[in-house]
Amino acid sequence: MEITLVEGDITVQHVDAVVNAANSSLLGGGGVDGAIHAAGGPVILAETRALRAGKYARGLPVGEAVATTAGNLPARWVIHTVGPVWTDREDRSALLRSCYRRSLAVANDLGAETVAFPLVSAGIYGWPMADAVRQALAGLRSAEPGSVREARLVLHGRAAYETARRVAPA
Repeated sequence: MEITLVEGDITVQHVDAVVNAANSSLLGGGGVDGAIHAAGGPVILAETRALRAGKYARGLPVGEAVATTAGNLPARWVIHTVGPVWTDREDRSALLRSCYRRSLAVANDLGAETVAFPLVSAGIYGWPMADAVRQALAGLRSAEPGSVREARLVLHGRAAYETARRVAPA
């Protein structure tokens, strides 16, 4: 699987699946989650409500992933994953890496070949940018092989992109 770094907007990526940095409610929110729900339209919310009415009545656990349609996005699916909130009192990096591995497992189950990822937990959840990139790359590199041939890490803004370019070779 090839891992590529792209500066841009995750909602305009032409891929099989887009990963959403969701909150456990699956019902939309701010940041990446809000942008994906806004661009994808109400069909995504309808499917996440159905998930909440069934298997995920208590919400999607941190580090797990589940798929819905992509609605109006230029992708077939949205894979929702819940990242951990960063704290300096507890090492939650395994949960963050799990977001990437579990999202790839869902993508493989769907038969997706291209997947676009945001930098999970690096926004409002406060994960330090450089370490968020390290955890993303470690999670992607340690995933089981499958149908996904490209994992695209979509960095929002020049600073995030430059940080990822600096961290990636290490």
